[in-house]
Amino acid sequence: MSPLMSKHIFNAQVSIRAPCCKRWFDCAECHAEAEDHMLGKTTEMVFVCKKCKKAFRKDMSNYEESDEFCPHCDNHYVIDAKTPQAVIGVEGEDARVDARMLKDDRVQQDPTRSIFSRDFSDRVG
Repeated sequence: MSPLMSKHIFNAQVSIRAPCCKRWFDCAECHAEAEDHMLGKTTEMVFVCKKCKKAFRKDMSNYEESDEFCPHCDNHYVIDAKTPQAVIGVEGEDARVDARMLKDDRVQQDPTRSIFSRDFSDRVG
């Protein structure tokens, strides 16, 4: 199995065994980057679920909606792919709009209540 996660699809739920070289990949782009040959075509695909780590086969010529789930753990592996997007920005909310993240909302201590403000001169020997 591929030890690294796909850099093309962040939420890949299965690894797929390439029928041409019998190696495991998370996506076709990973195969194209790692190998010097074209990805082979087949009607029977071999998958490994990333949730339960068990292998299973699917006949792609007779694929149904119920085949979108791992037969061992019912993990839904056919989901919309999350791909990397180039974004420039700052994490967090805009401080000009919502300054709550800059304020200290903790309860303020009463400055007159302190162990150092009491007079213990009569108790010290």
